[in-house]
Amino acid sequence: MTTPLPTAAAAADDLSKPPDRRRRRLLGLAAAAAALAVLVLLSLALGSKPLPIGEVAEALWRDNGDPRIIVVGQRLPRTVLAVLVGIALAVAGALMQGLTRNPLADPGLLGVSAGAALGVVLAVWLMPAAGPLLQVWAAFAGAVVTACAVFLIGSLGGRGRSPVTLVLAGVALGAVLQGLASTVVLLNANVFLTMRSWQAGSVADLGWRAVLTVAPFLAAGLLLAAFAARGLNAVALGEDLANALGANQWLTRIAVVAAVTLLCGSATAAIGVVWFLGMMVPHVARWITGPDQRWILAYSCLLGPSLMIAADVLGRVVVIPDEIPAGVVTAVIGAPVLIWMVRRRNASGL
Repeated sequence: MTTPLPTAAAAADDLSKPPDRRRRRLLGLAAAAAALAVLVLLSLALGSKPLPIGEVAEALWRDNGDPRIIVVGQRLPRTVLAVLVGIALAVAGALMQGLTRNPLADPGLLGVSAGAALGVVLAVWLMPAAGPLLQVWAAFAGAVVTACAVFLIGSLGGRGRSPVTLVLAGVALGAVLQGLASTVVLLNANVFLTMRSWQAGSVADLGWRAVLTVAPFLAAGLLLAAFAARGLNAVALGEDLANALGANQWLTRIAVVAAVTLLCGSATAAIGVVWFLGMMVPHVARWITGPDQRWILAYSCLLGPSLMIAADVLGRVVVIPDEIPAGVVTAVIGAPVLIWMVRRRNASGL
């Protein structure tokens, strides 16, 4: 059962707030952008072979030997991919929390992640020689098919206008797909070896091809998210008030489902499963900005990649020369944070 966000009613009069609040939000946004820039530099500089910032800057502009190979050939594409995945998952999580009016919702509730996993499993099983790029397309196809199935199932009987039916359909179908994927993984050694690394959520060694594959879907998802943001402010007030304000709830929910599918599906297809990022980042953004979905989405676009890059850098340096995948790091960080959020008074009744 979903529960209204604690401060959802405040979204209706957000435009009447004094300029000081808007100024604080803009300053916070600038601080988040500065933190992201610092983390990007650290991502380019740190690893099994740390590089001085000066050599990193030089490598970006001209060929200076090994630093150029390390920075431009290896670290820059994984950093850009971490930024894209962080934005995708954080914005998808913010959209799901706004749609379901549940501050602990996760983009995986629509079953998109499970559909992507089944797509990869089937691609590796049926075409063992398939390369990483084909696996990405198979995962995205699985995510899209799953989202369409969830939307159709949730709309049966004329009840598709309720976000509860969409979530229940997504959870149920996701469980079925996850069971099918697990069955194939356990029965096929080649699939098991592939999924073992894919499910860890690593951005390493994927290169520019993965970045170019994800970027168009991310752009389309962000456009849909921007379109749905204002409508989500009305939806968060409840159906009656949303209707009174003239919001088109049906169109807003279609836009949200499509955006979550594009964002979460492309991110999961590219690097695998990343735990808790889509839940934590929008929650933190809401503490900072209040209930306005437009500001939450803006902050999520900066805080999401910051967390993803921080997890990737931390995974690189704690066990040199080996690495811990970023998805594992976010899970280690996210589990205690989730426990703390659930124990908070405002979240304990969800």
